[in-house]
This record gives sequence, C-alpha cells and structure tokens, in this order.
Amino acid sequence: MFNHSRRDWVSATLTAALGAGIITSFAVSQGQHPLVALGITSFSAIAALVFDSVLSS
Repeated sequence: MFNHSRRDWVSATLTAALGAGIITSFAVSQGQHPLVALGITSFSAIAALVFDSVLSS
C-alpha cells in the first residue's frame, strides 16, 4: 500500500528536531544548560533517523 523505501531523511530529522526543540526550549527557560538542550535535540534527531531506517526496511 505504501512505498516506504523512499523515506525522506531530511524531513524525519527536521520533524524530530522541531519536536525536541520545543520541549528543550521550555527546559532552557526553566534553567537547563543550553548545551544539554542541544544534546537532547541532536539525540532525538539521530534516534528518529535510526527508527525511520529500521521501520522503512
């Protein structure tokens, strides 16, 4: 029904980064260190790419 072999990695990364960025921006406003927030956002983007590649295969 769906052709998942041509998933767009850029859109998966941007979606994960935007979602995590919203949460981490709130955490920074509550006093979290910005580098920790960027680490969380990066981890979320990488995890989204891994899940996307595993689920699309």
